[in-house]
Amino acid sequence: MKKIGLLGGMSCESTVEYYKIINSEIRKALGKASSAKLIIESFNFEEIVALQFAGQWDELAKKLTESAQNLEKAGAEYIVICTNLMHKVAPVVQSNISVPLIHMVDSVACEIQKQGFNKIGLLGTIFTMEEDFYSKKLQDDYSIETIIPESKDRQEVSRIIYEELCCGIIKESSKKTFLEIINKMKEKGAQGVILGCTEIPLLLQKAALPTFDTTQIHAMSVVSKMLEKDLILAK
Repeated sequence: MKKIGLLGGMSCESTVEYYKIINSEIRKALGKASSAKLIIESFNFEEIVALQFAGQWDELAKKLTESAQNLEKAGAEYIVICTNLMHKVAPVVQSNISVPLIHMVDSVACEIQKQGFNKIGLLGTIFTMEEDFYSKKLQDDYSIETIIPESKDRQEVSRIIYEELCCGIIKESSKKTFLEIINKMKEKGAQGVILGCTEIPLLLQKAALPTFDTTQIHAMSVVSKMLEKDLILAK
C-alpha cells in the first residue's frame, strides 16, 4: 500500500469525508482491520479564506507548496489537495515536488467521460465558477464544456458554501436553492452537474441531473493509486 499525503482543513468538514471514504474503501479491498497509510497537513481554513478573498493566490500557492514538501519529506508517495478550489494552485505545487499530485479535475473528467457527457454544469465557490482553472482544464484536456449559473445564483451558491457548509451548517432552504439552480443549468443544456466544492455533497446528492460528487470521485482515485501494487499482487 502506498502512503498518501493529504492537504486538508479546507475545510475540515470535507477532509473528514476524505478520511472516512479512503479508509472504508481500503478496508473493503484488503479486509479485516485494514486502514489507509495517510499523512495529513491541515490548515486553519479561516486564514485560507481570508487570503482567497484578498486575491493572495501567490501566498496560497506558497503555503500549499511548503506543506506538500513537508508531506513528501514525511514519506508521502502521492499528494492530494482535498478541495476543488485550491487546485487553482495545483500546477505550482506539482512543479515544486518530486512525487505526483492526484489532480481533482482529472479524476472528475474521467467519470464524466464514462457517462458519455460533454456539456456539464459546474457548481462551486465563486472562484471555481468564475475563473478558468477548472473549466479550461476540462475543455483543453477532455473536450468537456462547462455551464455556470447566472451571476446572482453564483453569489448565492458561494455564500452558502462559505457561510454554511464549511461551518457544518445544513439547511433545507439552501438545498432547495441548489436544486433550483441545477434545474436552470439543465434548461441551458447541461447533461450533468459537477458538485465542484467538496462540501456540496454534504447538502445534496440527487438532483434533476446526474451529479458528480467530487469528494467521492477524488477519494476513490486516491484509493486506486494506493492499492495499485496490492491489486497487481492479488491477481
